[in-house]
Amino acid sequence: MLGHLGFSYIGFLFLLLLIVPNLVWMRRQPQGYSAENENKQLAIFERTGEVLTTCCALFFSDFNLRPLSIWSLWLGCAVVLMILYEIWWVRYFKSERRLTDFYSSFLGIPVAGATLPVLAFFLLGIYGRVIWMLIASIILGIGHIGIHLQHRKEMNKINEKKEK
Repeated sequence: MLGHLGFSYIGFLFLLLLIVPNLVWMRRQPQGYSAENENKQLAIFERTGEVLTTCCALFFSDFNLRPLSIWSLWLGCAVVLMILYEIWWVRYFKSERRLTDFYSSFLGIPVAGATLPVLAFFLLGIYGRVIWMLIASIILGIGHIGIHLQHRKEMNKINEKKEK
């Protein structure tokens, strides 16, 4: 449950799938996006979770491929979530890139751009049986999903005022 130190190529691949679309997003942010009103506590959770999740993904070899077993289902589910995350990004980049597009649900998953990768890393932690990844992804989820929900709530209030 504590994990074995060593490089994880699967963790590295997951991080690439996470980072590449975010780098593109930096140049294609939604119209009206601002991070200045973010809850400070949620931001601390998010940043801490990002660092911990990155370190766990890279430095625990338990995430690398092993012979097929029932545990492989967890990795399969994590991979599916990361594929859905990539599809969500394609949908976002093809959209008008409004705030509503960025905070959208996907296949019934609320704020999918934040939720899908957090769930994927959590399932990766189950697959690897690494408690540290489970803790890191929970911390990340509190901050990252919390911030996205906060932004979506603010966006909905603005949209309601415009409709009146």
